[in-house]
Amino acid sequence: MEFQYNLPVNLIFGRGKADCIGETAAKYGKKALVVTGTGSTKKSGLLDRTLASLSRSGVEYAVFDKVTQNPLTTTVYEGAALAKESGCDMVLGVGGGSIMDAAKAAAFCFVNGGDISDYIFGRKQGKGALPIILLPTTCGTGSEGNQISVLTNPETKDKKALYTMQIMPSASVVDPEVMTTMPKSVLSSVGFDAFTHALEAYTSKKANPLTDVQALLAMKLITENLPKLISGCNDMEAWDAVSLAATLGGMVIGAAGVSAAHGMEHPASGLKNIVHGRGLAALTPPIVERLAPALPKKFAEESRLLGGKDETDCAEGIRKFLRSIELEVKLGDLGITDGDVEWLTENCMKISAGNLKNAPLEFSRDEVEAIYREAI
Repeated sequence: MEFQYNLPVNLIFGRGKADCIGETAAKYGKKALVVTGTGSTKKSGLLDRTLASLSRSGVEYAVFDKVTQNPLTTTVYEGAALAKESGCDMVLGVGGGSIMDAAKAAAFCFVNGGDISDYIFGRKQGKGALPIILLPTTCGTGSEGNQISVLTNPETKDKKALYTMQIMPSASVVDPEVMTTMPKSVLSSVGFDAFTHALEAYTSKKANPLTDVQALLAMKLITENLPKLISGCNDMEAWDAVSLAATLGGMVIGAAGVSAAHGMEHPASGLKNIVHGRGLAALTPPIVERLAPALPKKFAEESRLLGGKDETDCAEGIRKFLRSIELEVKLGDLGITDGDVEWLTENCMKISAGNLKNAPLEFSRDEVEAIYREAI
């Protein structure tokens, strides 16, 4: 048994911890580039709370609020440029997965010039990044707990991850109370993203005993608590559970990686800018049907968490879970057509080859195409 698990991030978890963001940031610099989205943190009041906390701690800031879902490489360049113009010495991401990924990449681009795609595809190696502090507002991506930033190139539509320890956050403040402002539709999609992180890491070829334990706990917390929250229950212990599960999901994919579902979803959201969790909901059941026989013990364990009996009904258990969180969807509902399948397949084989290899059974090109068509 051999494995390596390095997680040099200070995780600060608990209700009300968002108010200590200024105190936390002050440990890493004097002026922060505050990266956020176009609306939600402003509407909820969290952005104002964050800026006030920074001011109380003597931290200056410049606000970059142009990040949208499926963040673009061009947006990241714009954020890094603002950080330089403003004299920032750290980056603070306040928002969901897209915002956190953009914050990481902006911190990286501040230090490393040129086309970020060269670093994403391994043609160049980076030389570091500004300190990164994250305050997640959605319990899904787990970006607060790993060294991954997923970006879309608007010219090629390639959606792929920058994967380097240089963008591991210095500190992440995870406050379950912040999560409670999410609309139900957002909660279901990000929650399922967290679930698939844990499932894919648990069944990946790079899984290890530590990631297995964390992934199983994450899946248990999500399956037991996410349906409650979707049904309207506002139990803070349930919010604690799904928030912790999301962070655990991010941690385990940092070590064990994702596999086929993420590998196949990224071309879809890169092409059509669809919501990532909804794309995963369309693709995961048919993928699990094909993968479960290759790793029966682990998929049987997952099936039992979902109320099933063994690996043979794991995919159906996931479908039932999706119904319980109001996330039954097909790729066709998201704007994907049969005419897109050839491009999706080719892009998947080009961009996501590593993800496909990390699955317990590696799909051929024809199998990838067949799954896309079934998921429509």
